[in-house]
Amino acid sequence: MSGDIHLGRRHPRRAMNEINVVPYIDVMLVLLVIFMVTAPMVSPGVLDLPSVAKSNQSQPQIPIEVSIQADGQISVKDRKTSQEGNAQKANVAATVKRMMGKEADRPVVIAADKSVKYEVVMNVMDELQRAAIPRVGLLVKPAP
Repeated sequence: MSGDIHLGRRHPRRAMNEINVVPYIDVMLVLLVIFMVTAPMVSPGVLDLPSVAKSNQSQPQIPIEVSIQADGQISVKDRKTSQEGNAQKANVAATVKRMMGKEADRPVVIAADKSVKYEVVMNVMDELQRAAIPRVGLLVKPAP
């Protein structure tokens, strides 16, 4: 017999280079279930906003309407004074500026027939914006 006694093991113990992730997955699944069950029960926070006795909101300004007909004819109407006039693509901005007068921040809306090409509407809008009219928008009919 030799003098080496191995106590029932034939190979010396080696270091493990693997991590067992099964317990971590179990913990994560339990946490996920807990959050999924408790999330619908949590009520969102309600803000208690301060109130003001009277606000300084000005009345909405009445816009100037630029209408583009199906045949390409352009008309400009001041909804405030009911003044109306026809215009060409080249002088739409001048007509609108004349109707604005001293109210330079007054809104301008473009109302076009739905058969008018998109390019025509964009050209009119571009002309108004080049003339430094700051508030230009499109007028649409609400869906029924």
